[in-house]
Amino acid sequence: MRNLIVRRSLLRSFLFLLLIIGGGYVLQAQNEIRKLKDQSNIAVVKDPKDTIKMTWKTGGLYNLTFNQAALSNWSAGGDKSAISLSSLLSVYAYYANGKHSWDNTLDLAYGFVNTTSLGTHKSDDRIDLVSKYGYDLGKKWYLSTLFNFRSQFAPGYNYPGNNTKVLTSDFLAPAYILLSLGMDYKPNDNFSVFLSPLTGREVIVRNDSLASVAAFGVDSGKNSRFELGAFVSVTYNANISKTTIYKTKLDLFSNYLHNPQDVSVYWTNIVAVKVTGVISMNLSLAMIYDNDIKSVKADGTAGGPAVQLQEVIGVGLAYKFDNRKRMVAKPAQ
Repeated sequence: MRNLIVRRSLLRSFLFLLLIIGGGYVLQAQNEIRKLKDQSNIAVVKDPKDTIKMTWKTGGLYNLTFNQAALSNWSAGGDKSAISLSSLLSVYAYYANGKHSWDNTLDLAYGFVNTTSLGTHKSDDRIDLVSKYGYDLGKKWYLSTLFNFRSQFAPGYNYPGNNTKVLTSDFLAPAYILLSLGMDYKPNDNFSVFLSPLTGREVIVRNDSLASVAAFGVDSGKNSRFELGAFVSVTYNANISKTTIYKTKLDLFSNYLHNPQDVSVYWTNIVAVKVTGVISMNLSLAMIYDNDIKSVKADGTAGGPAVQLQEVIGVGLAYKFDNRKRMVAKPAQ
């Protein structure tokens, strides 16, 4: 029954995702037709003195979604009050000059839901920093090093019963610090495949109560564990239209030192559709599988590893920003 509910939830999520993307393409087509009409009689002339070269490209997206409901003697039933708030900040800074490139991204997300009967529960909590340097070897391939830090802001709980909660995570519990050397294939600014046969990863569990039960694969009583393995990271960012943004990242890691056949998966998807100047619709869909992360049974005891799914849909305020720093290219000698 639980698997059926999960599958139905995923189906609704992907149908909603397809609807958003389809709507984005329709809006893009309308915008292109309008632009062709407006520019049909305009001659474009390039200034031969324009030798400006872009080295930095920066920007990002901020979303804030708020929902509130209150009931009094409502015959249909429901909680007396419910409030939900979620926010997402996704920023980037890309550098390119000659054979050198340096890509930096930071995603910060936090959300909660408060109801009369259940109290306050988290709905989202994420810190994800990626910094990648590459040296161009030609044919879209880069010799690269990648650094990644991933954790969360606040304690997380599982709720197996109405009056029961079990601590499952905390700030820096876990935290993943990854340093990798490999090859990066970047055919364009929107798509990247990073391949590394040599990656070091430190798993940190700062919370002593979680460390004592060997949470997240650390030895009982230890606060960290070093792993050495292979790493693959695929990223794709696209402006589907002037009103629709899509971002996805898929990370795969295999630990040579312990059960290398058990590949850890971390996959995130974000779709943001701009409705008006400040109003947007947002869909966030994430999937995590890690053999070292145990599930929580209905009685509150630890179970085996399981696929983790997260879906956040909302309508709220959005702000997209970008800033480009330019540098005049050196004249030819």
